[in-house]
Amino acid sequence: DQGATPNIPPKCNRKWKPCFSKRLYRERNLIERFFSKLKHFRRVATRYDKLAANFLAMIQLASMRLWMRAYESTA
Repeated sequence: DQGATPNIPPKCNRKWKPCFSKRLYRERNLIERFFSKLKHFRRVATRYDKLAANFLAMIQLASMRLWMRAYESTA
């Protein structure tokens, strides 16, 4: 357990609906899409690096590239 709580939307036909935060669900979606984009980098997806420090460096490089791609000019 890493302190995370599940945030699953309830079915519409249930009488009792558990707690559900739309804000948390939206943030979770952003994070899931980010991990999906990271896995498009072959080196990250197959984990060529044996050392954790090298793998972390590659994750950081891929993250910077994704961030720069999101903010580059279209003109």
